[in-house]
Amino acid sequence: METDKIEQIASRINWDKSPLIPAIAQDAKTKKVLMLAYMDKVALKLTLSTKIAHYFSRSKQRIWKKGETSGNIQKVEDIFIDCDDDTILLMIEQVGGVACHTGRESCFFTKLDTEEIISDIKEDATANYSVTDKLYHTLQERKHSNPKTSYTASLYEKGENAILKKVVEEAGEFCFAVKDQDTDAIIYEAADLAYHTLVALSYSNIDPDRVKNELKKRFGKSGIEEKNSRKT
Repeated sequence: METDKIEQIASRINWDKSPLIPAIAQDAKTKKVLMLAYMDKVALKLTLSTKIAHYFSRSKQRIWKKGETSGNIQKVEDIFIDCDDDTILLMIEQVGGVACHTGRESCFFTKLDTEEIISDIKEDATANYSVTDKLYHTLQERKHSNPKTSYTASLYEKGENAILKKVVEEAGEFCFAVKDQDTDAIIYEAADLAYHTLVALSYSNIDPDRVKNELKKRFGKSGIEEKNSRKT
């Protein structure tokens, strides 16, 4: 699609209300609603130009192509706009048949009133995810678990102070392990520290991808330069 045409279509959206608009993905054949995500203007233009669904991740704070890690991309067959010009509906072909990161066909598989799961996992959609990403998704899901049976859920229930207390505690144990030059203990305590740090990030709804991107920015920049840039 030509650039001018893409610009014309994108301008049809009422961006005055918000820089992000809801984008509903629906299977073009079965008509089943698969997921809800958000798009900014750039994501919409990428979707229009490539015919592959691109969204803006509010947790990662960046553009992401659906299926960029799992391979379960969404081929866009048609796009509809609602009567208020601020929500779009994508009619798509779901490659792999799995739209949800849990490995289910649709993201809508839990009944609100009974919490009954009405859809089975079709595949391990996280097979290509890093350990960090897998763990973060698991931690997010634990927010809805029973605190009596889930350690992580119990931390969420206790709140911010309990979560941060564990981070400080694990950081101290890691430091003592390093001071003792106990390799096994260093690895074990580092894993504990990483886990509880991710719990704190999850509690704050900050995807670890944003931390990775911050680290990437620092490549080629000295530590002194980085510290000075923060002061200014």
